[in-house]
Amino acid sequence: MPSSLRLASLVCTPLIAGLAAVAASLAVVPMKASAEPLALATGAASVGREAFRYRLGPGDSLVMSVFKMSGYEANVKVLSDGTINLPRIGTVEVWGLTLEEARLRITAAYEVFLRRPIVYLDLVTSRPVKVTVTGEVERPGVFSLPTQAEGGWPTLVDVVQKAGGVTASGDLSRIEVLRPAARPGGSMRRYQFDYLTVLRKGGHAPNPLIYDGDSIRLYKNDGVNNADLITTAASNFAPDMIRVNVIGEVAKPGVQQVPSNAPLSQAIFASGGITRRGSISTVELVRVDGDGEPTVAVMSFDPSAVLSSPTNPPLRQGDVIVVNRTALAKVADGLTDAFSPLTPIVNAASIFRILGLPSVIGN
Repeated sequence: MPSSLRLASLVCTPLIAGLAAVAASLAVVPMKASAEPLALATGAASVGREAFRYRLGPGDSLVMSVFKMSGYEANVKVLSDGTINLPRIGTVEVWGLTLEEARLRITAAYEVFLRRPIVYLDLVTSRPVKVTVTGEVERPGVFSLPTQAEGGWPTLVDVVQKAGGVTASGDLSRIEVLRPAARPGGSMRRYQFDYLTVLRKGGHAPNPLIYDGDSIRLYKNDGVNNADLITTAASNFAPDMIRVNVIGEVAKPGVQQVPSNAPLSQAIFASGGITRRGSISTVELVRVDGDGEPTVAVMSFDPSAVLSSPTNPPLRQGDVIVVNRTALAKVADGLTDAFSPLTPIVNAASIFRILGLPSVIGN
């Protein structure tokens, strides 16, 4: 073999071997599999892996321009049908597209009569985030949250607070976020968060951003205990105060504001306590459930009872507490009601005269 060929072989052989090794290493790198429908996530890291790209929708304000082309500038808003109107090309549908996808679509439309146009597209003002909140919150419903507020983009905690906070029976260990597919026909994704464990044991508390179309569900805690109640009530997931109505034999009957998950005894103390005419053994708690069915629980008033005990249950928004009269007070009130129509006619002096007894009046 000539010396020049041997030299080329000595130079190329290591290079080819190195390229082959690189190619082999790339060949064994697996492609990222598509996410399974309704995948379960337990923290912010899982949501981060599924990066959410903002997609345009009705109400978004955009600014568009073409590099070094005057007369092509436009400040537009996405209309209710998901389209925008641009110079020279007219209507362009952008609903459901990311900014980059919309820019490429606009560029393709301008390429029909412009040579390699460079299109700039920016989001000026984003539309409000519309989110549905259901389950164990004080005010479930559909909420519209601004995205330009001082606090920045709305988060999961912001939405729960907007819905009035979690109820006394809400389960902070199971808050679920349902996120619709980015494109029509795609699979909805489900993320689940456990805040109760974080609040009790410490650690990182995930607070993911909430996007337009998300749905949040708070489940009921069937196995609630005192520790869970106290932890939930002390967190910013619970409302600061709730309103309950205390009526009957208390010093100051009426609507009372008490802390979230406050026990029955605290509401009675807030109303001034039970009067001498009140019965501590027949206190009624009237509560209307989510189906509109009222329940009445009769209990004895025991301020020393622990929270969530049968005689000192935690209160909920809208509860009514009725403090009944004692048996003696009922008898006295009955006699008063019986004689009250006769009061203008019958007085002490007339009763003495009817009975033929000497009256001390006027003697």
